[in-house]
Amino acid sequence: MVGAFQGAGVVVTGAGGGIGAALARRFAAEGARVVVNDLDAERAKHVAEEVGGVAVPGDASGIVADARDALDGTVDVYCANAGVAFDGVDAGQALDEKAWATSWDVNVMAHVRAAHALLPAWLERGSGRFVSTVSAAGLLTMIGAAPYAVTKHGALAFAEWLSLTYRHRGVKVHAICPQGVRTDMLAATGSAGDLVLQPTAIEPEAVADALLKGIEADRFLILPHPEVAAYHQARAGDPDRWLTGMNRLQQQWEENR
Repeated sequence: MVGAFQGAGVVVTGAGGGIGAALARRFAAEGARVVVNDLDAERAKHVAEEVGGVAVPGDASGIVADARDALDGTVDVYCANAGVAFDGVDAGQALDEKAWATSWDVNVMAHVRAAHALLPAWLERGSGRFVSTVSAAGLLTMIGAAPYAVTKHGALAFAEWLSLTYRHRGVKVHAICPQGVRTDMLAATGSAGDLVLQPTAIEPEAVADALLKGIEADRFLILPHPEVAAYHQARAGDPDRWLTGMNRLQQQWEENR
Protein backbone atom coordinates (compact mmCIF):
# COMPACT_ATOMS: atom_id res chain seq x y z
CA MET A 1 0.00 0.00 0.00
CA VAL A 2 2.96 2.33 -0.49
CA GLY A 3 1.60 5.81 -1.06
CA ALA A 4 -2.02 4.87 -0.35
CA PHE A 5 -2.28 7.75 2.10
CA GLN A 6 -0.16 10.21 0.14
CA GLY A 7 -0.94 13.68 1.43
CA ALA A 8 -3.62 12.49 3.85
CA GLY A 9 -3.91 14.22 7.21
CA VAL A 10 -3.49 11.61 9.94
CA VAL A 11 -3.72 12.08 13.71
CA VAL A 12 -2.37 9.44 16.12
CA THR A 13 -2.99 9.88 19.85
CA GLY A 14 -0.76 8.25 22.45
CA ALA A 15 1.96 8.15 19.79
CA GLY A 16 4.98 8.85 21.96
CA GLY A 17 5.85 5.14 21.87
CA GLY A 18 4.48 1.65 21.41
CA ILE A 19 1.60 1.05 19.01
CA GLY A 20 0.99 4.77 18.49
CA ALA A 21 4.55 5.45 17.38
CA ALA A 22 4.41 2.43 15.05
CA LEU A 23 1.18 3.75 13.51
CA ALA A 24 2.72 7.21 13.05
CA ARG A 25 5.77 5.72 11.32
CA ARG A 26 3.67 3.52 9.05
CA PHE A 27 1.29 6.28 7.95
CA ALA A 28 4.26 8.58 7.32
CA ALA A 29 5.84 5.86 5.19
CA GLU A 30 2.58 5.78 3.20
CA GLY A 31 3.01 9.47 2.44
CA ALA A 32 0.69 10.91 5.08
CA ARG A 33 1.09 14.18 6.93
CA VAL A 34 1.10 13.00 10.55
CA VAL A 35 0.16 14.72 13.80
CA VAL A 36 1.78 12.98 16.77
CA ASN A 37 -0.06 13.38 20.04
CA ASP A 38 1.07 12.29 23.50
CA LEU A 39 0.75 13.57 27.05
CA ASP A 40 4.55 13.54 27.18
CA ALA A 41 5.53 16.50 25.00
CA GLU A 42 9.14 15.39 24.60
CA ARG A 43 8.17 11.93 23.40
CA ALA A 44 5.63 13.41 20.98
CA LYS A 45 8.27 15.80 19.63
CA HIS A 46 10.81 13.00 19.21
CA VAL A 47 8.45 10.79 17.17
CA ALA A 48 7.20 13.76 15.15
CA GLU A 49 10.76 14.70 14.20
CA GLU A 50 11.47 11.08 13.26
CA VAL A 51 8.48 10.84 10.89
CA GLY A 52 8.56 14.40 9.56
CA GLY A 53 5.29 15.18 11.30
CA VAL A 54 3.96 17.74 13.77
CA ALA A 55 3.79 17.24 17.53
CA VAL A 56 0.54 18.25 19.22
CA PRO A 57 1.02 17.22 22.85
CA GLY A 58 -1.70 17.15 25.48
CA ASP A 59 -4.79 15.27 26.61
CA ALA A 60 -6.11 13.18 23.71
CA SER A 61 -9.67 14.20 24.60
CA GLY A 62 -9.25 17.74 23.32
CA ILE A 63 -6.70 17.90 20.54
CA VAL A 64 -8.86 17.69 17.41
CA ALA A 65 -8.99 21.44 16.82
CA ASP A 66 -5.23 21.89 17.21
CA ALA A 67 -4.53 18.80 15.10
CA ARG A 68 -6.83 20.08 12.36
CA ASP A 69 -4.99 23.42 12.37
CA ALA A 70 -1.65 21.61 12.13
CA LEU A 71 -2.97 19.73 9.08
CA ASP A 72 -4.17 22.87 7.29
CA GLY A 73 -7.79 22.26 8.18
CA THR A 74 -8.35 18.62 7.24
CA VAL A 75 -8.17 15.40 9.27
CA ASP A 76 -8.61 12.37 7.03
CA VAL A 77 -7.69 9.63 9.52
CA TYR A 78 -7.97 9.79 13.29
CA CYS A 79 -6.29 7.03 15.30
CA ALA A 80 -7.76 6.96 18.82
CA ASN A 81 -4.83 5.05 20.25
CA ALA A 82 -4.16 6.60 23.67
CA GLY A 83 -5.05 4.19 26.46
CA VAL A 84 -4.50 3.48 30.12
CA ALA A 85 -4.50 0.29 32.21
CA PHE A 86 -4.67 -0.39 35.94
CA ASP A 87 -4.21 -3.74 37.66
CA GLY A 88 -6.69 -5.17 40.13
CA VAL A 89 -6.91 -8.68 41.57
CA ASP A 90 -10.70 -8.92 41.82
CA ALA A 91 -13.81 -6.77 41.72
CA GLY A 92 -13.41 -5.68 45.34
CA GLN A 93 -9.74 -4.83 45.19
CA ALA A 94 -10.20 -3.20 41.78
CA LEU A 95 -12.78 -0.76 43.10
CA ASP A 96 -10.46 2.23 42.95
CA GLU A 97 -12.85 4.88 41.68
CA LYS A 98 -10.07 7.10 40.40
CA ALA A 99 -8.74 4.20 38.29
CA TRP A 100 -12.22 3.53 36.93
CA ALA A 101 -12.86 7.20 36.17
CA THR A 102 -9.52 7.63 34.41
CA SER A 103 -9.99 4.41 32.43
CA TRP A 104 -13.46 5.48 31.33
CA ASP A 105 -12.25 8.96 30.36
CA VAL A 106 -9.20 7.85 28.38
CA ASN A 107 -10.34 4.51 26.94
CA VAL A 108 -13.89 5.52 26.01
CA MET A 109 -14.79 9.18 26.37
CA ALA A 110 -11.70 10.43 24.52
CA HIS A 111 -13.00 8.47 21.51
CA VAL A 112 -16.49 9.91 21.92
CA ARG A 113 -15.20 13.48 22.17
CA ALA A 114 -12.94 13.07 19.15
CA ALA A 115 -15.75 11.64 17.04
CA HIS A 116 -18.05 14.48 18.10
CA ALA A 117 -15.46 17.00 16.91
CA LEU A 118 -14.65 15.16 13.66
CA LEU A 119 -18.04 14.01 12.39
CA PRO A 120 -19.53 17.32 11.18
CA ALA A 121 -16.73 17.87 8.64
CA TRP A 122 -16.55 14.20 7.68
CA LEU A 123 -20.30 13.96 7.08
CA GLU A 124 -20.32 17.18 5.10
CA ARG A 125 -17.66 15.95 2.69
CA GLY A 126 -18.72 12.29 2.78
CA SER A 127 -15.44 10.76 3.94
CA GLY A 128 -13.35 10.15 7.05
CA ARG A 129 -11.64 7.26 8.83
CA PHE A 130 -11.74 6.54 12.59
CA VAL A 131 -9.31 3.96 13.96
CA SER A 132 -9.88 2.74 17.51
CA THR A 133 -7.10 0.86 19.30
CA VAL A 134 -9.24 -1.42 21.43
CA SER A 135 -7.47 -4.67 22.51
CA ALA A 136 -8.52 -8.29 22.51
CA ALA A 137 -9.73 -7.51 26.04
CA GLY A 138 -12.58 -5.62 24.39
CA LEU A 139 -13.70 -8.79 22.61
CA LEU A 140 -12.84 -11.20 25.42
CA THR A 141 -11.67 -9.95 28.84
CA MET A 142 -8.46 -9.82 30.89
CA ILE A 143 -7.77 -11.32 34.29
CA GLY A 144 -6.56 -8.90 36.95
CA ALA A 145 -7.57 -5.75 35.08
CA ALA A 146 -11.24 -4.98 35.59
CA PRO A 147 -11.26 -1.26 34.61
CA TYR A 148 -9.23 -2.00 31.48
CA ALA A 149 -11.35 -4.95 30.33
CA VAL A 150 -14.65 -3.20 30.95
CA THR A 151 -13.73 0.10 29.29
CA LYS A 152 -12.19 -1.66 26.30
CA HIS A 153 -15.55 -3.37 25.81
CA GLY A 154 -16.98 0.15 25.81
CA ALA A 155 -14.46 1.35 23.23
CA LEU A 156 -15.39 -1.53 20.93
CA ALA A 157 -19.10 -0.86 21.39
CA PHE A 158 -18.62 2.79 20.47
CA ALA A 159 -16.59 1.90 17.38
CA GLU A 160 -19.33 -0.53 16.31
CA TRP A 161 -21.96 2.17 16.81
CA LEU A 162 -19.97 4.66 14.73
CA SER A 163 -19.62 2.15 11.93
CA LEU A 164 -23.24 1.05 11.77
CA THR A 165 -24.49 4.63 12.04
CA TYR A 166 -22.27 6.38 9.51
CA ARG A 167 -20.77 3.86 7.07
CA HIS A 168 -23.38 4.69 4.41
CA ARG A 169 -22.29 8.33 4.69
CA GLY A 170 -18.63 7.65 3.90
CA VAL A 171 -17.18 7.24 7.41
CA LYS A 172 -14.92 4.19 7.74
CA VAL A 173 -14.27 2.72 11.18
CA HIS A 174 -11.68 0.12 12.23
CA ALA A 175 -11.21 -1.51 15.65
CA ILE A 176 -7.74 -2.94 16.33
CA CYS A 177 -7.89 -5.79 18.86
CA PRO A 178 -4.43 -7.27 19.55
CA GLN A 179 -3.48 -9.44 22.49
CA GLY A 180 -0.02 -8.83 23.94
CA VAL A 181 2.12 -6.18 22.24
CA ARG A 182 5.66 -5.46 23.41
CA THR A 183 5.12 -1.98 24.83
CA ASP A 184 5.52 -0.19 28.15
CA MET A 185 1.87 -0.97 28.90
CA LEU A 186 2.50 -4.71 28.55
CA ALA A 187 5.54 -4.45 30.80
CA ALA A 188 3.33 -2.84 33.46
CA THR A 189 0.74 -5.65 33.49
CA GLY A 190 2.83 -7.70 35.91
CA SER A 191 2.27 -11.41 36.52
CA ALA A 192 -1.13 -11.47 34.79
CA GLY A 193 0.44 -10.15 31.61
CA ASP A 194 3.34 -12.59 31.97
CA LEU A 195 0.89 -15.49 32.09
CA VAL A 196 -1.65 -14.45 29.46
CA LEU A 197 0.01 -12.00 27.09
CA GLN A 198 3.78 -12.38 27.00
CA PRO A 199 3.94 -15.85 25.38
CA THR A 200 2.37 -14.62 22.13
CA ALA A 201 3.33 -10.94 22.29
CA ILE A 202 4.14 -9.21 19.01
CA GLU A 203 5.98 -6.03 18.10
CA PRO A 204 4.05 -2.76 17.64
CA GLU A 205 5.04 -2.73 13.97
CA ALA A 206 3.04 -5.93 13.45
CA VAL A 207 -0.05 -4.10 14.70
CA ALA A 208 0.55 -1.28 12.21
CA ASP A 209 0.97 -3.84 9.42
CA ALA A 210 -2.29 -5.54 10.40
CA LEU A 211 -4.13 -2.22 10.37
CA LEU A 212 -2.96 -1.29 6.89
CA LYS A 213 -3.93 -4.74 5.60
CA GLY A 214 -7.32 -4.41 7.27
CA ILE A 215 -7.85 -0.99 5.72
CA GLU A 216 -6.96 -2.38 2.32
CA ALA A 217 -9.53 -5.17 2.82
CA ASP A 218 -12.08 -2.68 4.22
CA ARG A 219 -12.47 -4.67 7.46
CA PHE A 220 -13.95 -3.25 10.65
CA LEU A 221 -12.32 -5.74 13.01
CA ILE A 222 -8.52 -5.89 12.86
CA LEU A 223 -6.98 -8.93 14.60
CA PRO A 224 -3.17 -8.83 14.70
CA HIS A 225 -3.45 -12.14 16.58
CA PRO A 226 -5.70 -14.18 14.23
CA GLU A 227 -6.44 -16.77 16.94
CA VAL A 228 -8.55 -14.16 18.74
CA ALA A 229 -11.31 -14.82 16.19
CA ALA A 230 -11.67 -18.41 17.41
CA TYR A 231 -11.63 -17.30 21.06
CA HIS A 232 -14.35 -14.77 20.30
CA GLN A 233 -16.46 -17.41 18.57
CA ALA A 234 -16.01 -19.83 21.48
CA ARG A 235 -17.04 -17.13 23.95
CA ALA A 236 -20.20 -16.33 21.99
CA GLY A 237 -21.05 -19.97 21.25
CA ASP A 238 -20.79 -21.30 24.81
CA PRO A 239 -20.35 -18.54 27.40
CA ASP A 240 -20.38 -20.88 30.40
CA ARG A 241 -17.68 -23.12 29.00
CA TRP A 242 -15.60 -20.10 28.09
CA LEU A 243 -16.00 -18.54 31.54
CA THR A 244 -15.04 -21.84 33.16
CA GLY A 245 -11.86 -21.89 31.11
CA MET A 246 -11.07 -18.29 32.02
CA ASN A 247 -11.69 -19.08 35.68
CA ARG A 248 -9.14 -21.88 35.47
CA LEU A 249 -6.70 -19.31 34.12
CA GLN A 250 -7.58 -17.01 37.03
CA GLN A 251 -6.91 -19.82 39.50
CA GLN A 252 -3.58 -20.61 37.85
CA TRP A 253 -2.60 -16.96 38.17
CA GLU A 254 -3.62 -16.85 41.84
CA GLU A 255 -1.62 -19.99 42.61
CA ASN A 256 1.57 -18.77 40.98
CA ARG A 257 1.78 -15.08 41.75
